[in-house]
Order: sequence, then structure tokens, then C-alpha cells
Amino acid sequence: MSPPSRDDSPFLTGSRMGSMPLVEENLPIRRLEISDHKKGFVELLSQLTVCPPLSESEFQARFSEIANLGDSHCICVVEDPTTERIIGTGSVFIEKKFIRGGSKVGHVEDVVVAKSARGLHLGQRIVKHLVDHAKAAGCYKVVLACAPELREFYEKCGFVEKNVQMTVYF
Repeated sequence: MSPPSRDDSPFLTGSRMGSMPLVEENLPIRRLEISDHKKGFVELLSQLTVCPPLSESEFQARFSEIANLGDSHCICVVEDPTTERIIGTGSVFIEKKFIRGGSKVGHVEDVVVAKSARGLHLGQRIVKHLVDHAKAAGCYKVVLACAPELREFYEKCGFVEKNVQMTVYF
């Protein structure tokens, strides 16, 4: 089943009739906040991969760990202002290297847009936000891994295919 188009998204019809449509100006990208646990952040990640629920205390502990990393690990979100639910997210972490004169590389991870909000170009906006964050942090490149069916999406975001990624799971 294909994701809904901009015209048939439930965010633009039905119960939202007469309310403000979801457009770029209404959907700012911001950093993850501790209150986003109650706004469906973890549930959204389960649309990307295996992501069992986290208790409030588990979420707060992980949030604190990541927050302590400062700008070296940026998780951004998009919140639907009407439902107060998180409808998009992505992260970038900055790896400090010895190569290239002590340079840095940005690693984009966990980009996902709620199925009901696809077709609004939120994914492209989130990726651009993450790439801009990495560039501002002094990274000489940004890398990511994706499924073959997402290659075209990331090419639209300015990425080019290079090398092969290998993974070991535990």
C-alpha cells in the first residue's frame, strides 16, 4: 500500500476540515523535548523499526544521556499543532575523527514520518535540518544507511550512493 498523497492525507480532511491545514509554516522542526514521550515519539519510531514501548522513567533516563551530549547528538521532531502528536523525527550524531586533520562526520539516523503525514515533504525538511546541523558543527560530510527502496528519496535530499554498508546485529 502506498503512503497517502498530500491530497488524501487525513491531516488535511475529515476532522481537520475548517482547521488550519498542515503546511510548512505550521510545522516547525525543533529539538526533542522530555514531554515528547507523551506525544507519541516512541510510537512513531515503531513505524521505522522494532521499538518496544519505554516507560516514562526509561525515556527520561535515555533523554538525559542524549541531552548531556549537547550538539554532538541532535534529535529533531515535527509536532502536529492540532493533535499535539509527534509526526516526524530524525537524528544526527557528530563523530570526531583523527583523519582529515581531526575532522568530523555527521551520521543521520532514524528518519521517519508518520504514515498519516507522508506526502507533505516533512522527511526532506527533516533531513535538510539534520544536514544543516552537521554542516554548522563543522562536519566535512554526512553519511547515512537506507533501504534500497529509499535511495531515490535520499537522492532528492542531495545524497549520492557511495560504497557499501555492512552491519553486525547482536
